[in-house]
Amino acid sequence: MELKDFLFTSITLLAIYIIAYTFRNRFTDKLTRPYFIPALTVKVIGAISLGLIYQFYYHGGDTFNYFDQSKVIHEAFNNNLVKGVQLLFASGKYHPETFQYASRIYWYQSPSEYFIIKIAAVLGLFNSHSYSSIAVLFATLGFSGVWVLYRTFVKMAPRQHRALALCILFVPSVFFWGSGLMKDTITLGALGWLFYGFYTGFIERRLNLLTAGIVIISFYVIFQVKLYILLSFLPPAIYWIFTENSKFFNHKLFRFVGKPIMIITGITLAYLAAINVTKGDIKYDLDKIGERTKINAEYLYRISLLQEGSAYYLGELDGSIGSMIRIAPMAVNVTLFRPYLWEIANPLMLFSAVESFVFVILFISLFIRPGPLKSLWQIARYPVIQFCVMFTIILAFAVGLNSYNFGTLVRYKIQLLPFFLSSIVLIRHFAKSPMESISMYNTTEPNLSNS
Repeated sequence: MELKDFLFTSITLLAIYIIAYTFRNRFTDKLTRPYFIPALTVKVIGAISLGLIYQFYYHGGDTFNYFDQSKVIHEAFNNNLVKGVQLLFASGKYHPETFQYASRIYWYQSPSEYFIIKIAAVLGLFNSHSYSSIAVLFATLGFSGVWVLYRTFVKMAPRQHRALALCILFVPSVFFWGSGLMKDTITLGALGWLFYGFYTGFIERRLNLLTAGIVIISFYVIFQVKLYILLSFLPPAIYWIFTENSKFFNHKLFRFVGKPIMIITGITLAYLAAINVTKGDIKYDLDKIGERTKINAEYLYRISLLQEGSAYYLGELDGSIGSMIRIAPMAVNVTLFRPYLWEIANPLMLFSAVESFVFVILFISLFIRPGPLKSLWQIARYPVIQFCVMFTIILAFAVGLNSYNFGTLVRYKIQLLPFFLSSIVLIRHFAKSPMESISMYNTTEPNLSNS
């Protein structure tokens, strides 16, 4: 870090907190207001801490690669505004006008990485391209999505605002790995906005230009950066929409016949979306996914073995979909509940293992109170819990199957943790207070004077 980092980061933080305090009442209510500034603060701390860890513990890494390569675009802006703009809108093709700059960007032809580089370059225009200042701005962008995600869940279960705050805003791995100058910060924020847009537009049925714009932009961002998150989100989201809206059939026969039709239609649309979105993409094409997963898993496992204690093994893959399905339970387990305490091999794994142990305890608690039958009943009863469970399982399977390294795993799984933990909160809440569940989708704020 340089001297300018302290100056511009201080100015950036001052501006962010002035804006936050000025508009806090607009984006909060009496339930959520106490968490707004603390949640923003932990994101800022996470962004700065991540930079320090990468600088002094890892001695480099992706966050600095994004920053260093975004410097080239910043340089282009300083030398020639037109060329800087051309680089921002470049799609990986070299052009004579910008070749002197593009040829120096290692990830110029890697769309997802270059997307992050372009965001960093734009944010760097306002702070003399200071790393820590850009990281703080990344954290703020990510915070916006996490905050609307939190407010959406609170709308469903207002009395659980404290528990939901802990599950969404203050999970250590989420605000650490999801706050810095990284892909994960942008995708986590966009995922929060996408969830908010789907809920507002299709569950509350308040679809307007603003909501549609939020869905389209957040969809596009995730599509550009981490497509597999989008593929994990679409099937349960479409299932949720159709299942939730099936209750508006007036006649019992229509409800009986219409609900399964909507469910089947939702799953079919999600499958068709996945095929069309991934068609021709060597990473995600469904026709080649078994083969690609086998190659990727073997490669990552060999690389991880070089990092003592960080590798994990799930089982043999033969390139078929069947072999992927066989190890699916182990993949979901490793994502949600590992590393175990006895698998700790370095200081950073300690924090991850302790956190995973807490997740194990929370999950086991569902079998004790309210109990397995009541827990399953709440899942069957509420489409939003079904969405959370399905999204968690799908993404946990994808992440566990394609990491093979605990260091990578802890970053990749932060996208699903708010949904996984919130589903536990909702299951426990509605099992304990079944009458309150009647107003679950009520958009008005309840009277909580006695809570």
